[in-house]
Amino acid sequence: MSPNENWREFVVAHVDGGVLDGVVTRVLPFGAFVEVAQGMEGLLPTVGGTGPLTAGAAVAVRLDKLDVQNRRFSLTLA
Repeated sequence: MSPNENWREFVVAHVDGGVLDGVVTRVLPFGAFVEVAQGMEGLLPTVGGTGPLTAGAAVAVRLDKLDVQNRRFSLTLA
């Protein structure tokens, strides 16, 4: 499946903001990137009180903001 098809399928399947299971792939000072589907990573911004996240950690997240034009999305903890 091409990246375009992956993106379209992801948007259609997750536009409702349901809970997604993901894995933290990278942790940076401003947040963590979480893979929620193969090849689909979103940003989980750092928010006080959420506790430390580490690469490889499993997390439950919810789709917060979806930028279809730029193919980006941000997440919140579920």
